[in-house]
Amino acid sequence: MDRKDLAIGVLSTTGVVLLVGVLLVQNRPPAALAGGMTTTGGGYVVTVGEAAAYTEELVYILDTASERMLAYRFDPFRREIRVVQGIDLAQVREAAMLRAQQTSSTPNTP
Repeated sequence: MDRKDLAIGVLSTTGVVLLVGVLLVQNRPPAALAGGMTTTGGGYVVTVGEAAAYTEELVYILDTASERMLAYRFDPFRREIRVVQGIDLAQVREAAMLRAQQTSSTPNTP
């Protein structure tokens, strides 16, 4: 066996290993997402959903006693769960009621 035959054998083995790796990566199952899952307990509502700004799902936690909602996402680079946004639902409700009052008090002009 000379150097040429050894090089051909090593390159062929490397090619087969790379082909198997590509086939394994291409045939893996899609990621499991928990879209639409909701649970309640102890004054909290927890649900999962997507946001347009992110490609992954977010976890929303609603505290019914304090009327606050927090959205969390998983940061894969830091490997931690981070708060995306917090919303005070009492302020949202008050703003909606004020807007409804303003639209109902303005007359419709043709």
